[in-house]
Amino acid sequence: MPVPEGGLLEEFLADAANFDLDLATVTARCSTALGLQHSVVYLADIQQRQLLKMTDTAAALPIDDSLAGWCYRTQALRVEESETGGMIAWFPLLDGAERLGVLAVHAPALTPVVLRRGRALASLLAMMITSKRAYKDTFVRRTRTEPMHLPAEMLRAFLPPRTIGTAHVVSTAVLEPAYDIGGDAFDHSLTETTLHTAVLDAMGHNLASGLTTAVSLAACRNARRTGANLPELVTSVDDALAAWLPDQFCTGVIAQLDLATGVLRWMNCGHPAPLLIRDELPLIEEMARQPDPPMGLPFLLAGRPRQTHEITLEPGDRVLMYTDGVTEARTREGDEFGLHRFADSIIRATAAGELAPEVLRRLIHSILDAQSNRLRDDATILMFEWWPPTT
Repeated sequence: MPVPEGGLLEEFLADAANFDLDLATVTARCSTALGLQHSVVYLADIQQRQLLKMTDTAAALPIDDSLAGWCYRTQALRVEESETGGMIAWFPLLDGAERLGVLAVHAPALTPVVLRRGRALASLLAMMITSKRAYKDTFVRRTRTEPMHLPAEMLRAFLPPRTIGTAHVVSTAVLEPAYDIGGDAFDHSLTETTLHTAVLDAMGHNLASGLTTAVSLAACRNARRTGANLPELVTSVDDALAAWLPDQFCTGVIAQLDLATGVLRWMNCGHPAPLLIRDELPLIEEMARQPDPPMGLPFLLAGRPRQTHEITLEPGDRVLMYTDGVTEARTREGDEFGLHRFADSIIRATAAGELAPEVLRRLIHSILDAQSNRLRDDATILMFEWWPPTT
């Protein structure tokens, strides 16, 4: 007899005792409640190379060479026959714009009801994973493939999701080396009117540089959340570093995008200039400005005000903010990766129709693979694209 859609699931969700169950048990019971045969969660590892099965420490699927990986890369449903009979539907696990992994739903046949309930289960599990991974180390341990060094552990605790967005703007970022970062970090957040972004690079590659970046991130967020404008926000970072870490400094680009008008304002504190890509062409000089001194005591001693820069984006524009570890990386031939090669990689992926998070995932992997996973410096990329709201 068919299970009434939603009836058993409502009972499961209404029972507070179920909130403490492990993910595998939750997945199994929710699948049963929805009348699904069998479902399995796979989460992406921290470097987005593998999809790791949450119920089996030995099972992993390559993101670049599996149908499950294709689902993850494209954020779209994929279907295949099961080796044990029946069918498997792969659903992306998404927290808003953030890719978490995939859900495999096994069924004798993929009917519209199975597909609808599979999507509902994927949405429910994504919310559960997001709500619990901040304090349940099970998720953290499962998505790491090697030990993490202390500076990286500290900074990872401060980082936002890799991808955020709405129908009109998407911001996505990558940061490597994943297990041994020293002073790089990114930040992005959304309000109803504004996208806030930042890429930071602290002096050095040790715990002190990680602490410098952590203080800078905290100062940015504290000022932003109290309504500070862009100059006030950067000043708060200068003051915090000068007061607490006077021997340290931090370079960075901090920007604010008006979501309605496309007006982008930014301040460059001793950092590589952002790169604008418009109509699949890199406009390298469009955002090039004379940078101000780094944040911290160096700026306070400079004795001159910072400059706020402004341009108006066009629909579909992409803006890249990055650290010099990206452009100074080496190709397999030993050449410097460089700004033009960096821009060309983004343009080619965009022309191929890849989603913004996938563009950066592939790019950072190509840089890492050329150097046997050993970067000379931290490499951080943040990219956002803007489309105006419809009237």
